[in-house]
Amino acid sequence: MSRLEDKLAHQVQAARGNAKKYLGRAVGNRRLEAQGRRKQASGNMKRAAGKLRDAFKR
Repeated sequence: MSRLEDKLAHQVQAARGNAKKYLGRAVGNRRLEAQGRRKQASGNMKRAAGKLRDAFKR
């Protein structure tokens, strides 16, 4: 995957996690909400790692 595709994939992962978190909260499903939080955090961490990697490339 190219760097741009990685960035988009991580952003999509965080957005899907966010949606899953709010869906779980709306229907009262704590497990779904927790899964969404984990997915969102994972996507955010991958995005942060990519930004850090880009900072040291320059």
